[in-house]
Amino acid sequence: MRSSVIVGALLSVWAAGCGSSSADTGNSSAAGTASSGAGTSSGGVANGAAANGGTGGAVTPSTGTGGTSSAGAPSGGAAVGGSANGGTSSTAGSANGGMSNGGTSSGGTSNGGAATGGSSGASAGSGGSGGEVITAPPGYKLVWHDEFDVDGPPNPANWKFEKGFVRNEEDQWYQTDNASVQGGLLVIEARKETVQNPNYTGTGDWKTTRKTASYTSSSINTSGLQSFQYGHFEMRARIPTAAGMWPAWWTLGVSGEWPSNGEIDIMEYYQSKVLANVACGTATRYTAKWDSASKQLSALGGASFTSAFHIWTMDWDDQNIVLNLDGAQMNTTALSAALNADGTSPFKQKDYILLNLALGGQNGGDPSQTTYPQRYEVDYVRVFQKQ
Repeated sequence: MRSSVIVGALLSVWAAGCGSSSADTGNSSAAGTASSGAGTSSGGVANGAAANGGTGGAVTPSTGTGGTSSAGAPSGGAAVGGSANGGTSSTAGSANGGMSNGGTSSGGTSNGGAATGGSSGASAGSGGSGGEVITAPPGYKLVWHDEFDVDGPPNPANWKFEKGFVRNEEDQWYQTDNASVQGGLLVIEARKETVQNPNYTGTGDWKTTRKTASYTSSSINTSGLQSFQYGHFEMRARIPTAAGMWPAWWTLGVSGEWPSNGEIDIMEYYQSKVLANVACGTATRYTAKWDSASKQLSALGGASFTSAFHIWTMDWDDQNIVLNLDGAQMNTTALSAALNADGTSPFKQKDYILLNLALGGQNGGDPSQTTYPQRYEVDYVRVFQKQ
C-alpha cells in the first residue's frame, strides 16, 4: 500500500522483533497522486538478523487432514510438525509426528500442510485445510510460505501487528482484533466502530488531534521475522473494492529511511483501480520517485473481479522488478532506473512483507457510505528463490 511522508510531520518509531528497528516507511501512490504519509515506520533498519526464508524462525504448521509430507530433511527453518493425520512431518531432520519419507524438502519454513518438491514441481505432500500441493516455478525452490491453515491469530513466527494511527492520515485504527485465520484464510476485517485515541492531546499532528477513530482494521508485517532478497513472490487473495477500501500487499527494504529503503506495492487498490508501484528516494527527504501502473476495476470485470480470488506475483532479481496480476503484467521496473539520489539502489537488499487493509486517508476515498464489515481474504503468501 502506498505511504508518503509529509515534511514536518512528527514521525513515530516502533520496535521491531529481535532487536529494535526504526524508520519511516511508506506505501506507494500512483504518479500524479499524493503518496500517503508514512508517519510510522513498519520497518527500516532492522537491528537484528532477519530470518531469510528457510534459514530462520520456527514455524508451526497446521494439522494435516491427509496426504503425506515427504520432507525428510528440510532445507531450512525449524519445521514443527504439528499432527499429521495419515501423513508425515519432520522437525529439522527428526521425525515429529510420523515417519519421515525419504527425499529432501525444499520448502524452508513450513506453515501448513502444503509442501513442495522444488523446481521439478514434484509435491512433497498435501495436507492442511485444503490439501493443496505447492509447485515451485522451474528452477526455483520454496523458501518460505504461510498457508493460513491454523485457525486463530496469525502465526507470531511470521507476523507482527501495527497499532493505532500509522500512516497516510488514514481513517482506521489498527488493532490486533481485526486479523484472524479462519477456515484456511487470513481475514483482515474493516469495521465501523468508534475507538478512543489514547494518544489524543488536541495539538500536534493528525495522530494526536483526533480524539477518536470511526473505523478499525489490521496491518501485519514480517519485519524482523522474515525477509528476502530477490525471488518469486506470490499471493492469492480476494480484496474488498467498496468505497473507501484500501487493501495492499507490499514490501519494504529492511535498511534505510523511507523511501530510500525502497517500496514495492505488489498489489494495492483504491478508488476503483488496482495498482502496482515501485518507489525509491529523491534528494528531498520523505519524497519518493514513483513508477506506477494501474488498471480500472471496470476493465478487470467489475463485480465479477471483486467476487473472485486472484493471484498477484512479483519476480524480482538484480536487474528488474516485474509485477503481475493473474499472469498479466501490471508493471516492470528496471533497478537501474530506480536509484536513490545518491546513486544507490534500494532494491539490492532484503525486503520484509506487509499486508493491510486501510480506509480513507490520502488515497482511499470516503468510506462512510460503505456497508461493514469488509473483508480482505488471503489464501496464502509464498516466496520462492532460485536453486
